[in-house]
Amino acid sequence: MGAGAFIEPLVVVTLLFGGTWVNRNTRYRIFDRRRSSRSPRSRSLSPADTESGHSSPRSSSSLLDDHHRVSSPSLLAPQEPKWRKRELRLFGWRREVVSPNSRRFEGYFLSRLLRKFPFLVEAWYWALIYWVYQLGRAFTAVTLVESTVDVARHHALQVIHLEQRLHIFWELPIQHWFLKHPLLMHWTNRIYSFIHIPGTILFLVFLYYYTTTRNRLDLPLPNKPVGEADGSPAGPKLYAARRRTMAVCNLLAFIVFTLWPCMPPRLLSDPDVEGDVGREARSYGFIDTVHGAEGESSVWTQNKFCNQYAAMPSLHFGYSLLIGLTICTIPLAPQHRRSRTLSLTRSVRVRLPSLRRLACLVTGIAYPMVILLAIIATANHFILDAVAGAIVCGVAWAGNRVLLNLLPVEDYFLWCVRIHKPERRVAFVDDDEDEEDSGWGGEGAGAGAGAGAGAKGV
Repeated sequence: MGAGAFIEPLVVVTLLFGGTWVNRNTRYRIFDRRRSSRSPRSRSLSPADTESGHSSPRSSSSLLDDHHRVSSPSLLAPQEPKWRKRELRLFGWRREVVSPNSRRFEGYFLSRLLRKFPFLVEAWYWALIYWVYQLGRAFTAVTLVESTVDVARHHALQVIHLEQRLHIFWELPIQHWFLKHPLLMHWTNRIYSFIHIPGTILFLVFLYYYTTTRNRLDLPLPNKPVGEADGSPAGPKLYAARRRTMAVCNLLAFIVFTLWPCMPPRLLSDPDVEGDVGREARSYGFIDTVHGAEGESSVWTQNKFCNQYAAMPSLHFGYSLLIGLTICTIPLAPQHRRSRTLSLTRSVRVRLPSLRRLACLVTGIAYPMVILLAIIATANHFILDAVAGAIVCGVAWAGNRVLLNLLPVEDYFLWCVRIHKPERRVAFVDDDEDEEDSGWGGEGAGAGAGAGAGAKGV
């Protein structure tokens, strides 16, 4: 790995802090005691407008005036209730619970810091999701026994036999073709090792900026006058749903590879395995192109805490599919979705998407396809691993709202650390239902709302 052990984490940290800077609140001053003491509840949108997802009929100038107006003329500071109500939902079951209200801490330094840099909250949640998953993988890696390795090898052979019966055992021809093109193989190794995590973070930064930051009415941004929203009409709910979807993907993947460990193709060629199973495994001739002498191994793919037998399902492909589908269907700002009509003949006309929509379609289709080829050509996953990754992505997409039941836990955590999470003051439309601002929920409805808004935006 060499310098990569330092450079790769530095790239991740740079992307996270770069996203924090890009999405900062340029009009808020952390150490301006006069402005910080004003009630942040003087919103650029009324609470009803923000919750319903529709912009206010008032003028943008009046919205900005309200932003700087003290909400109460009383000499006494407004008293916040100590508790708030949350509703738990699971398969039709509902129950209302109470949890601490962290708004009493909105004047504390860390609360003001998060209000200045709201993407720090997202960086925290990404780190929480990622490291909980990685610690789970590390635990399974350090507790592995030889029998588990044998079971993982047996499961890998079962996958090959199933693919042969389905006539989709194409891994070997694909790898052999790439091996005939060394330069392409070299860059494919790099794509597998270095794109997955930085690409996911870059996607989250972009999605937050386009759905949330550019919809803030009180922020002056490039090519965006103050008081106007020109981000995705889906609003922050789309971002929150995708973040939750990634968390559920990790949870489902952890359950699957813990209960059903599967060896990646590259490890089947182990010369030390004896018996018929070892001879059959070696007979396929898979080559480990990433971790070999001329490979491009990464700090993320080669360390003693990495579970080498978690090939099923492939989160490389599951994440890339989630990213691709989101980019393909993301609702565009009105000025970016003007389609064009091409006249082939007098009676035949073809309606072409806008250039921005076309770019979204090309990127959204190309990214998961490139990742799919990379995981197969490098012998890190079977085709059925990618199918399982797609299924995990679909289940997480449809059921990510289950994480909203963790909102009371978040409330207690914020109360313990004395932090109030900033409220996003944005204008957005195409909303399907109301939910309060939250860390796991954002302003957000679940994946269904995001997907529905995406269909409207196309």
